[in-house]
Amino acid sequence: MTKFSELGLAEPIQKALAAKGYDVPTPIQVQAIPPLLDGRDLCGIAQTGTGKTGAFALPSLHYLSNNPKGRPPQGCRMLVLAPTRELASQIAESFVQYGKFLRLSVMTVFGGVPIGRQMRQLQAGVDILVATPGRLLDLIDQRALSLKNVEIFVLDEADQMLDLGFIHALKRIDTMLPKKRQSLFFSATMPKAIAELGDRFLNDPVKVSVAPQSTTAERVEQYATFVTQGEKQALLTMKLKSEPIDRALVFTRTKHGADRVVKNLAAAGVRSEAIHGNKSQPQRERALAMFRSGEIKILVATDIAARGIDVGGISHVFNFELPNVAEQYVHRIGRTARAGATGIAMAFVADDERPYLRSIEKLTHVKLEMMPLPENFVAEKAKLPAVLPTTRRHDEGRGGREQRHGAGEQPKRRFPPRGVKSGVGAHKNAVRTTGGR
Repeated sequence: MTKFSELGLAEPIQKALAAKGYDVPTPIQVQAIPPLLDGRDLCGIAQTGTGKTGAFALPSLHYLSNNPKGRPPQGCRMLVLAPTRELASQIAESFVQYGKFLRLSVMTVFGGVPIGRQMRQLQAGVDILVATPGRLLDLIDQRALSLKNVEIFVLDEADQMLDLGFIHALKRIDTMLPKKRQSLFFSATMPKAIAELGDRFLNDPVKVSVAPQSTTAERVEQYATFVTQGEKQALLTMKLKSEPIDRALVFTRTKHGADRVVKNLAAAGVRSEAIHGNKSQPQRERALAMFRSGEIKILVATDIAARGIDVGGISHVFNFELPNVAEQYVHRIGRTARAGATGIAMAFVADDERPYLRSIEKLTHVKLEMMPLPENFVAEKAKLPAVLPTTRRHDEGRGGREQRHGAGEQPKRRFPPRGVKSGVGAHKNAVRTTGGR
């Protein structure tokens, strides 16, 4: 059995791993760390929850600490791109923890918060910058950031980047990066479009894979119930009240649907919070903190949360609405059955969602077990408060805007008008140094 102590990582990094109780690397870390320490480019197929962040953070921290340089003004030595704010914050926190005994600075930048403070923080430069594509380009367009000094580049969750419509932003970023750099590319799936994107960023990469493409977690019991759209809320409320739930994620396709579910659950005496792209960053952070602490047990989310939330103890995932992109189902149910635990995934399938179910079963090669409506469903449904009406909005149909571009950071106009001042906020995505002076 390989241990972290056998991988040749710098002593301060091993000390940080020991402090966290980490002794044995995950399979992707075993495969990825040695070639990355040798300076190779890497293409990895891996889902969240596999230890992927450690696979690129640990060798990168080793390189940066063994090759000390001054922080480039208005620049960074390492750039990590992530598709959502939550995932960016999660990655940055991992760097801080793994590098707690190193004198390396870590900064996170993403949209949804004022840009002014980020611009000022970048003036002195940073060692490790974790960013979402839209805000990264905003900072570059306002001449607050240059990528000319990047030595290590990581593109994480490449397939979701494409799902969110960031392909043109990624191609533009590629033109700004130095040709001489180490590049790491991670994706949960590797269809042709993703592979072509990888070819653009990588040079003779080592390829690693820790799970067959598009497989679902083996320890997740997967069920489906055929139900009308109007009956879904009653079924969800009954399940949340009757199931032995530690924590549950409820997925809707749209922001409006998530808010409606939360209001209906509140009327039935079930406390929950929603997280989606219309929520401010403080609201999203507050909801996640409540969910992590156990103050609330139910979090209702759009697919922004399918990869960016890493919370232990999620026992149930409810697909209140099936995703119209089959791969998203894999990421949704991957939020449960983590770290050796088991989990339950339940899908509520309306008539117009049956094609989505067929696509999911074809992709995953798993036939969901059919679960009938509870025997007392009609009687119990009559006891519940009346629900808010379900309306088919323009963004709730197949391929609606929120599905195409994601519920997080929207691809938006480039080159903001000169002279327009950005507000200055006190958000805490500031530079954090992984080691006290």
